[in-house]
Amino acid sequence: MATGYAPVNGLDMYYEEHGQGSPLVLLHGGVLTVDLSFSSMLPELAKNHRVIAPEMQGHGHTADIDRPIEVGALADDVVGLLDHLGVERTAVFGFSLGGFVALQLAMAHPERVSRAVVASAQVRPDGVHPDITDPERWATSERMPGESDFRETREAYLKVAPRPERFEELLARTSAAAQSFPGWTDDQVRAVAVPTMIVVGDTDFVTLEHAVEMRELIPDARLAVLPDTTHQAVTRRPELVPMIERFLS
Repeated sequence: MATGYAPVNGLDMYYEEHGQGSPLVLLHGGVLTVDLSFSSMLPELAKNHRVIAPEMQGHGHTADIDRPIEVGALADDVVGLLDHLGVERTAVFGFSLGGFVALQLAMAHPERVSRAVVASAQVRPDGVHPDITDPERWATSERMPGESDFRETREAYLKVAPRPERFEELLARTSAAAQSFPGWTDDQVRAVAVPTMIVVGDTDFVTLEHAVEMRELIPDARLAVLPDTTHQAVTRRPELVPMIERFLS
């Protein structure tokens, strides 16, 4: 593994590189780190790919800056990282917040994206299950992360963050960004010209009905539904990497 920091758009953006082969960018979930999102996937993906795994604004090793956490800006940061590394075109896998960024890359920078895997991300706010938007249902919902998940997330951040005291601030900023994100219009989604695979767990934040709608909107998209899988467990499912490899090849 190699690590580094890329100067992009005012950020010193941390990234890791694993393996060799065709490039594949991994984009982590909100408030997560590369390790927490992808530790179970990286060894297998690195056998066939040059895996590039950045940590986005305010996440993990990458210090926050005075700028809203916004999907368009995060996607532009990824393009800046690709320029820094001399990568003209790459496949992209994004999970949760990273899924939004992967889809934005496919829309705004299709010339830089060969294929996109969008996991656990919706294209409109109404694609989220009511359990996620109603605080009164959080305590009893099987879809919500548990106390151990929150503890694991916090510990992962504190372990690597340049300013570990800002964890609660990052949590608030990313939550606000997710709640205010308007998504995309149906016409914008229909215009996606990059081969795309949508991945959701059957007990994910995103509803299955919305995932099916995404598949119908995005031209020639594929849909994979992981059984008995919550949002937190999506990137830990052993069958996910073979699915990704088949799609990328």
